[in-house]
Amino acid sequence: ITSSCIKPITNCSMTFHFLYSNLHSISCQLQGQFHLNGMHKAGDVVLGGLFEIHFFSVFPDLSFTSEPQEPTCHSFDVLGFRQAQTMVFAIDEINRNPDLLPRVTLGYSLYDNCVKLGIGFRAALSLASGREEQFILEDNCVGTPPVLGIVGDSSSTRSIAISTVLGLYRVPMVSYFATCSCLSDRQKFPSFFRTIPSDAFQVRAMIQILRHFGWTWTGLLVSDDDYGLHAAGSFQSHLSQSGGGCLAYLEVLPWGNDRAELRRIVDVMRKSTARVVIVFAHESHMINLMEEVVRQNVTDLQWMASEAWIAATVLQTPKLMPYIGGTLGIAIRRGEIPGFRDFLLQIRPDLQHNNSYGNSMVNLFWEYTFQCRFAPPHAGWVEAGGSLCTGQEDPELVVNEFLDISNLRPEYNVYKAVYALAYALDDMLKCEPGRGPFTGNSCGTLQRVEPWQLVYYMEKVNFTTPFGDHVSFDENGDAAPMYDIMNWLWLPDGRIQIQNVGQVKESVKGEELTLDQDKIFWNTESKEPPRSVCSETCPPGTRMARKKGQPVCCFDCIPCSEGEISEKNDSLECTSCPEDFWSGPQRDHCVHKKTEFLSYQEPLGICLTATSLLGTFICAVVLGIFMYYHSTPLVRANNSELSFQLLLSLKLCFLCSLLFIGRPRLWTCQLRHAAFGISFVLCVSCILVKTMVVLAVFKASRPGGGDSLKMFGAAQQRGTVVVLTSIQAAICTAWIVSASPAPHKNTQYHKDKIVYECVVGSTVGFAVLLGYIGLLAILSFMLAFLARNLPDNFNEAKLITFSLLIFCAVWIAFVPAYVNSPGKYADAVEVFAILASSFGLLLALFGPKCYVILLRPERNTKKAVMGRGIQ
Repeated sequence: ITSSCIKPITNCSMTFHFLYSNLHSISCQLQGQFHLNGMHKAGDVVLGGLFEIHFFSVFPDLSFTSEPQEPTCHSFDVLGFRQAQTMVFAIDEINRNPDLLPRVTLGYSLYDNCVKLGIGFRAALSLASGREEQFILEDNCVGTPPVLGIVGDSSSTRSIAISTVLGLYRVPMVSYFATCSCLSDRQKFPSFFRTIPSDAFQVRAMIQILRHFGWTWTGLLVSDDDYGLHAAGSFQSHLSQSGGGCLAYLEVLPWGNDRAELRRIVDVMRKSTARVVIVFAHESHMINLMEEVVRQNVTDLQWMASEAWIAATVLQTPKLMPYIGGTLGIAIRRGEIPGFRDFLLQIRPDLQHNNSYGNSMVNLFWEYTFQCRFAPPHAGWVEAGGSLCTGQEDPELVVNEFLDISNLRPEYNVYKAVYALAYALDDMLKCEPGRGPFTGNSCGTLQRVEPWQLVYYMEKVNFTTPFGDHVSFDENGDAAPMYDIMNWLWLPDGRIQIQNVGQVKESVKGEELTLDQDKIFWNTESKEPPRSVCSETCPPGTRMARKKGQPVCCFDCIPCSEGEISEKNDSLECTSCPEDFWSGPQRDHCVHKKTEFLSYQEPLGICLTATSLLGTFICAVVLGIFMYYHSTPLVRANNSELSFQLLLSLKLCFLCSLLFIGRPRLWTCQLRHAAFGISFVLCVSCILVKTMVVLAVFKASRPGGGDSLKMFGAAQQRGTVVVLTSIQAAICTAWIVSASPAPHKNTQYHKDKIVYECVVGSTVGFAVLLGYIGLLAILSFMLAFLARNLPDNFNEAKLITFSLLIFCAVWIAFVPAYVNSPGKYADAVEVFAILASSFGLLLALFGPKCYVILLRPERNTKKAVMGRGIQ
């Protein structure tokens, strides 16, 4: 027998006994059956279904006995029953559709898994093996499997277990509610498909919501099963990769009502600073958890729900709303199924046939809805109280969720799953012989159809629902990811409403989140989104410094150092400003550094400028006086030509100081020292020549000394001044050509300032310039000092001595002051030295003369000059 002829079996729970009647046929007999709650309808092709129609169950003995025991299921789930009816409706709709599977009638075989892995697994094996006590297999393997595909299961754990076995035989299984990302593993689950997005997308959608509201510090609660544990791992991984936040705690919710463990978990939640709690668990976990939350009165939490419990009506009670109101969560995409409500209204118990397989679920629904009971043998498996059911009760008179089709979510996924199997089968039956995808270009046929053939077409299925949604599967068997964002609204009248406030779907750029934030109800006093951060955002101008031993979301905000900035919130480090910039007061942006130089606008610059102009003006006045009184004995006796030259040089000395004020430029840096050097050499040269003239006159007045004055006449005096000045001009030219002074931006004095200054270029050149001036000044001082004791009529030597004493004192003091003065103050010291020495020369040399000329004219006579002189 080929393996494709053998129907799926397992050694642990079911075996087939093979009886060989002849060489061409094989008889297979079922050794035992599981008695499960179910609904069945025959057809050319049968589709299986697994649904949660009861919440809890009590296991029977799993061994085969002569009298099989039935599982006892409790707590009828009306929404699970509606999901099963959705499959019935979809199959009925397909059978009435002439364009889809026109010559094929679909049947169904649906089982209740009672939210238990054991029962769900047994139900899946029953679907795969069929319910016939005995069947004959021909040697050509002609025939249709008991079920060609299964819609279900709703649980990730049960889907993993069932698909692991059914995948060996490539039986297609389409889940409408199992979200574990592990089921996307095609190596382990080659025939598994689902019409609900994977948890991997749900986790990313959750993180998008967290990032939208700035919630970086959250708690995570998960159920102790494959669904919760895989969601926890995926959430931690994606949260770490996205950098969207940290987990304050991660707790696993226990199965059952473990009071001690629940008390510990809620205590962790109460003590934590995280105000947002994310829960990947089932509604049964939430029921037990919320009992403890109410007991400890833990409020002010923002709950975020996974798709497993966002629509749980059992939690939407006035008692829980103060604690859980305002919940945000991910919900399965809502859809509309035309005609579904009318179909639900047509459901009636069949009192004419005692079909324990086909009608028992409807009877259970009827007893639960109307709180009545059927008389034996139509009674359901659970004991019902109240009056007897007639079967004519009106479902529209009962207020429950069964007929409310405004929020079809799992049902819509069931609807899409059934149609996916139907379209795949339809595509397979439309295959043209000789052009098929299988060996030898063969096609699958209804007489020889095998489940693995349907898997091939399932991978390529592509259709659009009446609601407008596109349905297809990717290479992992996952549907196109899309979720609705739901919010639990607590109305003033005490009613609870679940409203749609947004959507998240996959796009080329990643997860695309759309939120209508104005519609969201926040269960806080401020009615604003809560803050949930371990540390407040570090503003611009600071950087984050992680707290030792704590998650990365817990940090201190350290101000940036001087000269560094951070322009964004939560900067990891501060960046240095460019060279010409400095950090602003708030350290959040760079500003141009303050510039410093001796400016005409500042008080010091104004004073020096005014003093310079005053000195120039005094020189001009003195020059005017001397020119006006040039014929007087006093002016003529003091060598008027040298006096005029001296006044002009002093005027240049005063004016050259202006070159040291203002922003340094290349031409001002080159000119200032050259003008200063040449002007002062010109000035000192005139004084030197004057001193030499005084000595020459003294010698000429002595017997035999007339030739000395002739040898040092006017031409020699002018030549001496020109030669001495030319030497300084040559020094300046060589200095400028070899190592020119240049403007320089100095940032060493002050980090937050740029000091504009002129660098001398060559210290040797500057030293030679000053040294030459000093040499001439010392020489003049020595000659004047030697002539200080000449008769009174030659007392100008005393004035020269005094003026040069001032000059030398000023420039000797200038050197240490200049060296130790930073920035603009060095220029101010040099300007001050220029002005002080110039005023010293001007006042000492020309002050007494002007006094006599203007105030004591009686002394400005030849007799007075030649006689007793100027006193």
